[in-house]
Amino acid sequence: MKRLDILDSTLRDGAQSEGISFSLDDKLNIVRALDGLGVSHIEAGNPFSNPKDYEFFERASVLNLKNAKLVAFGSTRKKGASVGEDKNCIALLSAGTPAVSLVGKAWDKQVTQVLGAGLEENLRMIGETVAFFKRAHKEVIFDAEHFFDGYKQNPSYAMAAIQAACEAGADCVALCDTNGGCFPEEIARMTRAAVEALRCPVGIHCHNDMGCAVANTLLAVEAGAAQIQGTFTGIGERCGNTRLSTVIPSLQLKRGYGCILPGQMGSLTKTARYIAEVSNMALGKFLPYVGKNAFAHKAGMHVDGVSKLEGAFEHIDPARVGNKRNFLISEVSGKAAVAAELKKFAPELTKESPETGRVMGKLKELEYRGFQFESATASLELLVKRELGMFTPFFKVEHFKIIGEQILEEEGYSSSALIKVSVGEQSEVSGAEGDGPVNALDRALRKALEVFYPCLADMRLIDYKVRVMEPKNATAAVVRVLIESTDGENVWTTVGASKDIINASFLALTDSVEYKLMLAQGTGKTV
Repeated sequence: MKRLDILDSTLRDGAQSEGISFSLDDKLNIVRALDGLGVSHIEAGNPFSNPKDYEFFERASVLNLKNAKLVAFGSTRKKGASVGEDKNCIALLSAGTPAVSLVGKAWDKQVTQVLGAGLEENLRMIGETVAFFKRAHKEVIFDAEHFFDGYKQNPSYAMAAIQAACEAGADCVALCDTNGGCFPEEIARMTRAAVEALRCPVGIHCHNDMGCAVANTLLAVEAGAAQIQGTFTGIGERCGNTRLSTVIPSLQLKRGYGCILPGQMGSLTKTARYIAEVSNMALGKFLPYVGKNAFAHKAGMHVDGVSKLEGAFEHIDPARVGNKRNFLISEVSGKAAVAAELKKFAPELTKESPETGRVMGKLKELEYRGFQFESATASLELLVKRELGMFTPFFKVEHFKIIGEQILEEEGYSSSALIKVSVGEQSEVSGAEGDGPVNALDRALRKALEVFYPCLADMRLIDYKVRVMEPKNATAAVVRVLIESTDGENVWTTVGASKDIINASFLALTDSVEYKLMLAQGTGKTV
């Protein structure tokens, strides 16, 4: 098995994505997750760019990493300065990481018009900086910025730039499609030229501005690239970077390359969800391998086919990447789809079983009232188990009250909620404030229930969607509410529908809490 180096740049390139801001603890937690997966290099930031990154490297020095090397990122020395006096290089050296990434220009136009340097001077900047860090016993990865655009216009200079790094001792030269504007065929042809010309290993670093980052990376590997750079969930500046959660399983499971620890491939989905959670973003449902809908089936023919033949409409077994098959159920679903869902909990049931017909009837009734279960698979599971007599509610809400008030200034909370719940013979009354009635109700409900179920402290809402079902009825219309929740490891969606938006939200919210408690109970943890 040929081994590929995987350099994850979530904490450096990914941090440049809009809306992403990692705390020090966030960065340390992501490093631990990637190390556990078996990623070989983790590019964790630029110690010269900001105090947070500098402090991170100080704290990260005590991490006991088992698989990954931490990489500090910086640039070649400035023009007209010596490497030993360059503040960026000094900060990079002081980070204390075993490896460094050095970015330098490989496009002649960028050298003269952006750096304002001479072409020969830029080659000296590259060679001298690489040599400086090799003398300091660092593993050096040279990022040839704009290599592919530079190669198109002046191939001899682009090749001279990477030759300068290689001859100075670089351990790997990464070719960068910095603008993300190349086609896969172009990437393959130019990567092959670099691999044939250099004595050192070649890496690939692609951006996704044309939606080709994954394809470009795969073709670069076929052309001889030995290191893959990207971000685990694809975040990054502009349209993002190569999504490693797609590239890694594609190469390891389908091409036989070694990318991460073989025993950790089953943790791929869990790791992607965790990194998305720490990044405070929702993991895309349609992402290959790790997305919620990566192995989802709605069409009756597909559901029937997958139920009869493993892989009928799936390119791999979802369990291989830690994901699971998902049947999307709606009022138009056939008996095969409903029966397939029921078999998860009662394998003896068939399309002809009376329970199947009963669940279909309940499903159609609820969807007629505005519910939809395609996305709300947690509510669907609860519905099925309730109809099969396999679910006992964890709590009962006796009553709740919402108090809203107009805030003249944008400070403080705008709503309060009071709620009474009972668990068995015991009851609890709780109140909370929130940014709006749903947030207040969510806080009050979980505050009351945490007395009985401490595991709810790990749960939080990450998305809230409202859709008006009958616009012609204006404010009297039925509304559907979808709530997405997480506990850091799992993500689930629940649904509620009503003419009262608070009631619709409450139905989705209580389902979400019930589902979390059912998950905790199923794992044997203390709920």
